[in-house]
Amino acid sequence: MELRDIEIFLVLAEELHFGRTAQRLHVSQARVSQAIKKQERRIGAELFTRTSRTVCLTEVGRQFRDDLQPVYTGLHDSLERARLAARGITAQLRVSMMPFNLPDLHPYWKAFRARNPQCELQIRPAPFSNLFGRLRAGEMDVVVAWLPVEEPDFTVGPNLCTDSRVLAVAADHGLAGRDCVPLELFADFPHATAPEMPDYWEDSYLPFHTPRGRTIERIQPAANADELINLVGTGEIIHGFPSHVTTYWGMPNVRWLPIPDLSAMTFALVWRTDAETDLIRALADTVRDLGVLHF
Repeated sequence: MELRDIEIFLVLAEELHFGRTAQRLHVSQARVSQAIKKQERRIGAELFTRTSRTVCLTEVGRQFRDDLQPVYTGLHDSLERARLAARGITAQLRVSMMPFNLPDLHPYWKAFRARNPQCELQIRPAPFSNLFGRLRAGEMDVVVAWLPVEEPDFTVGPNLCTDSRVLAVAADHGLAGRDCVPLELFADFPHATAPEMPDYWEDSYLPFHTPRGRTIERIQPAANADELINLVGTGEIIHGFPSHVTTYWGMPNVRWLPIPDLSAMTFALVWRTDAETDLIRALADTVRDLGVLHF
C-alpha cells in the first residue's frame, strides 16, 4: 500500500467528508475515492459507508484506522527525521496559527530561527475543526490561539498580538451600508460555526446570545477560512473576524464593518503542558523579549 493512500484513508477517517479530505491533502475528490476503493478491494470489505449526506467508518474501517495510525505516525516521523538530518537540522518545532500568517508576526519567527539555527520552525494555518484535539494528538507542538483557553492540560504562554473586531457581510447585504453593526443585530442573520469547538471558546469569538438574550444562530459548519469568506460573499451568512483579515482579503463582494461592542481579541502561544520542551520555552522567551503587537 502506498504511503499516500494510507494518508488519504486516515484523513478521511478523521474528516468523514470526501471534499474536506481532498482539500486538506490538495488532491482531487476522485483521487480520494480511488484510493479508498483500492484499499477496500485489497482488504475485501468496505471501510466506509456512504450516503448522499454522511460518511461513516464501518467496524472494519475503525479497526483498520486504529491499527494503522501508530504505524503511519512512526513511519512518517522516521522519514521526517531523516529528511531533517540530511539538511543538518536536529530538531523541529511545528506552530499552527489561528490568525493569518501575518507579516507583522514574522519578526517573532525570524528571531527564533536566528537564536536556534539547529531547529526547523514550521508555521502553518491551524485547522478550524477540533483544534484542541489535534494539539492533544501531537499533530502540532504549539498553537497561536485566541484567549481565553481554559484547558487544564494546556499551558497558555505569552501574548503575541491584540486585534479589534470587524463584521464581514456581502456587498449587497442589508447591513452593508452601515458605518458599524452592534452585536444585538447579529441575531437577525445566520452565522457559521466550526465543528468540535469548546462552547466557552466559541462563545468568546462569537457569543451565543446578544446583550438582550436573543440567540445568535449558527446554521453552517465551516472547516477553514476560505469556506467562511465564500459563505459571506454569497450572502448566506454574516461573520465576525479579527480586523487584520481586511489587509489580506480585499474582495469587491465583501464589506467590513466595525463591531463597537465586541472586545478586542488577544492571541497567545498555547501548548500541551506534558509536551513542553526546551524549544517551546525558547519560542515563548522570544515572544516575551519582542513584546506584544497591537493592531
